[in-house]
Amino acid sequence: MATNPTSIIEAFQRAGQGQVFAFYSQLDAAAQQRLLSDAAEIDLDEIARLSATLLAPSGAPAVNLDGLAPAPYEPLPENGGNAADWARAKTAGEAALRAGRVAAFTVAGGQGTRLGYNGPKGTFPVTPLKQKTLFQVFAEKIRAAGLRYGRPIHWFIMTSHANHDATEAFFKAHAHFGLDPARVHFFRQGRMPAVDLNGKILLETTGGIAMSPDGHGGSLRALARSGALDLMDREGIDTLSYFQVDNPLVRGIDPSFIGWHLLRGSEMSSKMVPKAYAGEKVGHFCVQDGRLVVVEYSDLPKALQDETDPATGRLRYIAGSIAIHVLDTKFIRRVAAGGDGLALPFHRADKKIPTVDASGAPVKPEKPNGVKFEMFVFDAIPFAKNAFVIETRRADDFSPVKNAEGLDSPKTCREDQLRQFARWLKANGAAIATDGTGLPSAAVEVSPLFGYDEDSFADSWKKLTPKPAVAEGLYLE
Repeated sequence: MATNPTSIIEAFQRAGQGQVFAFYSQLDAAAQQRLLSDAAEIDLDEIARLSATLLAPSGAPAVNLDGLAPAPYEPLPENGGNAADWARAKTAGEAALRAGRVAAFTVAGGQGTRLGYNGPKGTFPVTPLKQKTLFQVFAEKIRAAGLRYGRPIHWFIMTSHANHDATEAFFKAHAHFGLDPARVHFFRQGRMPAVDLNGKILLETTGGIAMSPDGHGGSLRALARSGALDLMDREGIDTLSYFQVDNPLVRGIDPSFIGWHLLRGSEMSSKMVPKAYAGEKVGHFCVQDGRLVVVEYSDLPKALQDETDPATGRLRYIAGSIAIHVLDTKFIRRVAAGGDGLALPFHRADKKIPTVDASGAPVKPEKPNGVKFEMFVFDAIPFAKNAFVIETRRADDFSPVKNAEGLDSPKTCREDQLRQFARWLKANGAAIATDGTGLPSAAVEVSPLFGYDEDSFADSWKKLTPKPAVAEGLYLE
């Protein structure tokens, strides 16, 4: 959109969105400029199209379940997978890492609000003893992987308008956790305006549009718009490891996963965990019309979620999506461009959106009064050539921090980290007492710089002389 104030205002008026500037003349110069800047982000044609489709009287189109079937995946060797194939995949992934072809990508636009924490979620402390933050855990894993494979790894971090400055300041205050600042790249997620139920863009204040992030699916076009993909091209990076900021257990640099992706010629690969129970709130990997898709738990009928295989007794729709992917950078660029039918669909989310009335007085709605539009990254999967899914162990890759208490809380994540550290110690001959769930009686912590996965831990443990006694408060770095 043009940046000339008159041109912007006239464009909104022509689109029937003139209400955005209803209080413009009452604002000071700085507030006017902020409003114009926000307005210039908005694609009015896109808003008109979304309003015509997602706000139609019939509501959002129902999810098509015709021809749906459970997706195939590559099982782990202990679950019937071919051990030789897994070994070849690991070798291929390690070669790509040594060649500098791989970068890490973290979606980190969220705040810690649900955790009762005031700040970017990535700055939330999560480890059992040292209380390292999510960002520090990831930074040390990436740093350790770079040292292991002899090539420092670029790390791309997508922030939001709400936490960008605080995130950058946090990294500077901690000297980027030992990473080269030139290899840590921050960029903002895109935003979309909220609209009322008639498609009119809502004002949050008299001088501010109700804007919100465009969903994790927006990360793909943000990579293109920010210049991150161009930087990757210059650096010879063609493979991007995607993970979200709330999961400290994730192996963000997993050579086996990277290798499977490359050997299969996949444009977008994913990890799955077997669902813990039928109604677990994760997406389901499925196939439909010959394409791999993810169907949200809220869209898959309970009857299908509960279906079991008569031969094994296992759930048929067992492959749960945990938001861990590897993507080809050329594929990301194609999706971001949106041509040839590749544009990701937007989804509708009805929300209670603070706004203002005709006189400019604030309104705090008691029920949903508007709609936010967002994209999901897994909606790119059906467009990818040779899209592929591998199995991973939940205990190795997935223990997110989402809620202040209960499931997926700091407590459950801390305990899962302790179980992982105890498992590594036991596997290497250390004497450590655990309960029936594998939780150790002694609080221990392993720095990613000592071991960020089973292999790197084993290598470091072999070099330790003498071996430390496993006692309360043991920290290995």
